[in-house]
Amino acid sequence: MGNTNLSPARKTIVGIQFLFVAFGSTVLVPLLVGLDPATALFTAGLGTFIFHLVTKGKVPIFLGSSFAFIAPIISAARHWGMPGTLAGIAGVALVYFVMSALIKWQGKKLLDRLFPPVVIGPVIILIGLSLSTSAVNMAKTNWLLAFVSLAVAVMVLSMGRGLMKLVPVICGIIAGYIVAVGMGLVDFTQVKAAPWLSLPPALAHFHLPQFAWEPFLYMIPVAIAPVIEHVGDVYVVSAVANKDFTKSPGLHRTMLGDGLACLAACLLGGPPVTTYSEVTGAMSITKVTHPQVIRIAALTAIVFSVIGKLSALLQSIPSAVLGGIMLLLFGTIASVGIQNLIQHKVDFNRTRNIIIISITLTMGIGGAVLHWRSFSISGIGLSAAIGVILNLILPPAKEKPARNPGKAA
Repeated sequence: MGNTNLSPARKTIVGIQFLFVAFGSTVLVPLLVGLDPATALFTAGLGTFIFHLVTKGKVPIFLGSSFAFIAPIISAARHWGMPGTLAGIAGVALVYFVMSALIKWQGKKLLDRLFPPVVIGPVIILIGLSLSTSAVNMAKTNWLLAFVSLAVAVMVLSMGRGLMKLVPVICGIIAGYIVAVGMGLVDFTQVKAAPWLSLPPALAHFHLPQFAWEPFLYMIPVAIAPVIEHVGDVYVVSAVANKDFTKSPGLHRTMLGDGLACLAACLLGGPPVTTYSEVTGAMSITKVTHPQVIRIAALTAIVFSVIGKLSALLQSIPSAVLGGIMLLLFGTIASVGIQNLIQHKVDFNRTRNIIIISITLTMGIGGAVLHWRSFSISGIGLSAAIGVILNLILPPAKEKPARNPGKAA
């Protein structure tokens, strides 16, 4: 692919370009959950470096803010506050550590047994739909701004070519922001007051999160979907780079690297990080898969995180602009769950599958809460746990002979 012949200047240009592909999603998550975008950029860059260190610098993966945790973070913050919620994110890291050990011990087959598509599909659907009300509430503060940002994002996504197709979030936000400025709806007071260079707030005023068992246990089941997504992303990156990273450095190492990055993020006040398929798509288009290019993107993220005016500018984006983007993003996440069920040919004629999917969805959408003394679990975490348990205890469906030889039962 010509990666070894790239000049340092070319690597730098492509690396910065890769960051811009991931930039919109990386800063959108903290803006939606009430965290600092500069801190999220810093922890994304640091997390990527940690991942590359653990994986011996072999795997070209960028780690950014995970959309899977938007709803859980917002919900947990209402119950335990943001300091407690950030401590709970350590539970996400624990899941990655356990899965890394299990994969090292048993291989990927154990993951397939615990988290088949019939469990993961509805959990991903819930992740997308759980914040649909919040998206509409943000959008309706100014439907014109929401429509502009949504329309531009949809056009870029459906009509864009090359790398442009990979940055619909940035394009939508920029278009909505320009219209908002024209309407006089943006307050630049904080932008003018912000220094050009400043440490992210979480680093300038560092203190450890307030650990509590409740948010810690609440976050553990939520990590199931991102763990499975991680496995899928590693396979995709392996295909794009034409190397089998599940064998060298090994899936257990990539999982451990992601877990350590999540732990660093929670300690520094950032959202959990995960492998970014947007950057993988950019690698597929540019044919550049050198891990060094990804590390340049990570370094650029850290540099951006100390530009004080950039952070202030991001926080001046009107909520309606973000709401318009959310209408697309959260629906897209839900559609990925449906796609997961279809691609893995989950048979909806089997009663077992219908039971797992229906109970997982109704418990999650219905807002079920399980209390036990001072502990409670609800939402996506509870639904994911129920899905896993049902999959393990329900008897496997008996195979029916296919009527047509060319079709699966």
